[in-house]
Amino acid sequence: MGQGLSIKKCDFKITMNNNNHHTEEISTERLMVRRGQPFTITVSFSAPIHSYLQQLKRTLLIVQTGSHPSKADGTQTEFPISSLGDQKQWSAALEEQDPCFWTICVNTPANAPIGQYALLLHASKSYHLLGNFTLLFNPWCQDDEVFLANEAQRQEYILNEGVIYWGTENAVLTQPWDFSQFEEDIVDICFTLLDVGERHQRDKDHTQRKNPIHICRTVAAMLNCDEFRGILTECGTGQYYNGTPPSKWLGSGPILWQWVAMQCKPVRYGQCWVLAAVMCSVLRCLGIPTRVVTGFTWAHNTNSSLSVDEYYDEDGTLLTQDKSARVWTFHVWNECWMARADLLPEYSGWQALDATCQEKSKGPSFCGPAPVQAIKEGDTEVDYDVCYFFAAINANCQVWIQKADDTLKPALGGTKYTGNNISTKSVGSERCEDITHNYKYPEGSLQEKEVLDKAYRKIKKLETTSSRSETQSSSIPTALEEPVNLFIHLQSKSSLLLGQDILLSIAVFNHSGKEKATHLVVGAQSLHYNGVPITQLWKEEFHFILKSNEANNLQVFVPYSRYRNELGENHLLRLTGMLRDEDSFYLYFAQEEISICHPPLTTEFPENTVQYQPSTAKISLLNPLTKPLEKCVIMVAGRGLIYRQRKYRLGSVQPKSIQQLQIPFTPTQAGPRRLTAHLTCLQLQNLKSYKTIDIAAA
Repeated sequence: MGQGLSIKKCDFKITMNNNNHHTEEISTERLMVRRGQPFTITVSFSAPIHSYLQQLKRTLLIVQTGSHPSKADGTQTEFPISSLGDQKQWSAALEEQDPCFWTICVNTPANAPIGQYALLLHASKSYHLLGNFTLLFNPWCQDDEVFLANEAQRQEYILNEGVIYWGTENAVLTQPWDFSQFEEDIVDICFTLLDVGERHQRDKDHTQRKNPIHICRTVAAMLNCDEFRGILTECGTGQYYNGTPPSKWLGSGPILWQWVAMQCKPVRYGQCWVLAAVMCSVLRCLGIPTRVVTGFTWAHNTNSSLSVDEYYDEDGTLLTQDKSARVWTFHVWNECWMARADLLPEYSGWQALDATCQEKSKGPSFCGPAPVQAIKEGDTEVDYDVCYFFAAINANCQVWIQKADDTLKPALGGTKYTGNNISTKSVGSERCEDITHNYKYPEGSLQEKEVLDKAYRKIKKLETTSSRSETQSSSIPTALEEPVNLFIHLQSKSSLLLGQDILLSIAVFNHSGKEKATHLVVGAQSLHYNGVPITQLWKEEFHFILKSNEANNLQVFVPYSRYRNELGENHLLRLTGMLRDEDSFYLYFAQEEISICHPPLTTEFPENTVQYQPSTAKISLLNPLTKPLEKCVIMVAGRGLIYRQRKYRLGSVQPKSIQQLQIPFTPTQAGPRRLTAHLTCLQLQNLKSYKTIDIAAA
């Protein structure tokens, strides 16, 4: 070093700094700090410094990031050590000095690029590397664009575990997910992900990493396999060759570790909820408040059109059309919290972000970040991709019947509406929170009509100014002119336990003033979550005559034996009723979706569990079937409770019996901790459950 200044060591005070910066769970061995918040280091000298003021004037600190740091592009900054640091930019202040050490407070600007940094000390003509640190976004800092004022929300959307909702709008089911944002190597994988994404985009400007919008769009592009060679290969058809079925993933860690181990080649396989969960993990790890959101009855690939069609044959069997636009039973995306400096102030807050591949007329195949407020107000021209989100949750779905001669006939009463029961995990609890009101005004309200009218006009204007040769009509959908003659209604339980028969009630009404001869076909079909049919499972036909203003009520059973082998991994069934007026040949249609639920897998903990003290959890499995569950294997995981994952082989579980499993564990971390169990056997592939326990500090 320069004359009179010889560095012995530098103490980054990792425990204190990481605690202050809410990163202690990420690492206890590396300095992880958040921008806009100071951190403290102590530099020790080999020889005493007696004239420290003179030496201080000749001493500078340097921070640098990126593969080729330079002052010109803002990836290298040099600044003096003063008595009072400037908190708005890179600066350093001497907090304490002694002939043998200096304690220095380093300030980072709230808009600094996130990344891996080197910290150097420059004295006279010599440079000394003091060490490396990681800089993350800071939702605790008021000047950071991702600032979130509520502490409970910061805990939830940065530091907490998660759940993912799926099923149907009338039977919302829960599955646990380990976001793994605290595994130490995950933060390095996140920056590798940014490096690879920026390389694909030929974007070498590391200063872009100061902008949360850039980070969100880069991560979304990397998750989405249509953009570059992404992290996950999407597959929506149930054909999972040489890979892991999406429903078998328990968390983001194994996916990200596998991606790195495979030299950044896509991991097989993911679907929308896996993409959204991994996105949540990466953005939370980098410091952007993020949550996973599920919407039910979602119009996918409409290319911003506000109408979508479904096609059935005359038996009520859903047909697979070449058109990619279809209604999904559920869809999962993300919301991330940030100020939108590029837009009007009212568009700051939650931003919708969707990594699932979309067919778009222009731009990348992911969507967002789109201000949720803009989606609600129908401001479809706002960046990014508000029009796609708006259409997905506001489109009308018209049902068409394909006749034997391939002609199409509209089904009366078959219109369904999208964007229902939009759900996310509530703050600080396991409760499901309905946030539909953030996206839409109440159905039938004057505000809803005004927003829809405004959005239709804007989307129509976009279409007429578009250079596309093929345009889609987005005129306001009007109800088909329906003769109010017949009406059909289906009713069943919205969810059933695996092994139960389905009881379906059908009500048919004749509102006309004359007798009607009718033909009714009811059916059950299994389908994937994305609206792709698997197979027709069962159907039954009825012929009857309805007198004027008469009702006919029927009850039919679909036996378990008809659906047990063709359920698909999402366990979704669609029940349909097709009623034909034999006089006019008008077709009336009704449908109902049900979820088939797995048998209960319950977890019990002792009443009092203390950190570092051995304990035992008990997992119980009930077999509700009349046949044994064979080759049962249970995987358990729980950060702070057990290390990584454990596998237990149960063998066979006899019919109508309960099998119990003892799980010894020694908690290493205090506070709320979750144990997740995942059972697979020959009969079941996706049985997951979880239980959260509050561990008392030792």
